[in-house]
Amino acid sequence: MTLKYLITGATGGLGGGVLQQISKHAPKSDYAASSSRPEVAEQFESLGIQFRHADYQDRVSLEKAFAGVEKLLFVSANTYDNEARNQQHRNVIEAAKSAGVGHTYYTSLAWGGHSRDSKIDVQQAHYVCEAMLKESGITYTSVREGIYAEAFPLFLNYYPSSQILRLPADGAVAYASRAELAEATANLMMRCGHEKEIVLLTGPKAVTLAALAETINDVTGKRIAVERMPFEKYAKKSAENDEGGKSEWWFEKRVSWYDGIAKGDGNAVEPLMEQLLGRKPKDGTEVVREILTADPNYTWHQNYAKKSV
Repeated sequence: MTLKYLITGATGGLGGGVLQQISKHAPKSDYAASSSRPEVAEQFESLGIQFRHADYQDRVSLEKAFAGVEKLLFVSANTYDNEARNQQHRNVIEAAKSAGVGHTYYTSLAWGGHSRDSKIDVQQAHYVCEAMLKESGITYTSVREGIYAEAFPLFLNYYPSSQILRLPADGAVAYASRAELAEATANLMMRCGHEKEIVLLTGPKAVTLAALAETINDVTGKRIAVERMPFEKYAKKSAENDEGGKSEWWFEKRVSWYDGIAKGDGNAVEPLMEQLLGRKPKDGTEVVREILTADPNYTWHQNYAKKSV
């Protein structure tokens, strides 16, 4: 049975957003949701949406899910272990090739812009996957998704109770709205082109972490201070009494992010997202302002150890 669109990670924010956007323009017979968790099938099937089980660690399930698929949204694996991530990505690519998927759209990240120079640890895994896609010979597009503005608590280690935000470095990042990234990615999939290319989706301007902190204070009326500290002290100091229960190791893994931000890894601005949306996308400060105006107690799941993977 031919299926025009299969959306992996359909229970997540990005994949779910892509599915929602496609559902506005295509009949239910054209698309299906996919997840590694078969127990979520009912939440889609109850709405008349087809469901296919696809576990990145199970090649059999992947090949079965990918059978007859014309366009596949391949949402990157959700793990901090790059070795495990690379193996899961290899499984997806090999299954897509074996099943004869027409066009695979991979959700990479925008660190480093169009270059391959970023040393941010998670981006290294994306570079590996992009190389595997190229070497596989399949038709693909790697979508380097903008950095989620909604994740500002993660970058600032911010909680509604915060009085001090500790940063080892700062720099401008072209943060983007996750909802708008999903909409733009879906629109990209519904069009033709960009075969065997890497494309970049970003917000319309780059803003600093300090600017995000100023926005928090402006919206909430708080006076949260920003404290800069040396890289070598950052992880230990941040882990002390962290409200989210994150370990020193967790903060050490984030040091490469701040180093990359300071070196300009997030400052590239690309017009493609505006073209795909047909309007100017929101920038990071606009997203933060909207979120906190609606919910002053907003939190982000990855800021908590038990919810971060």
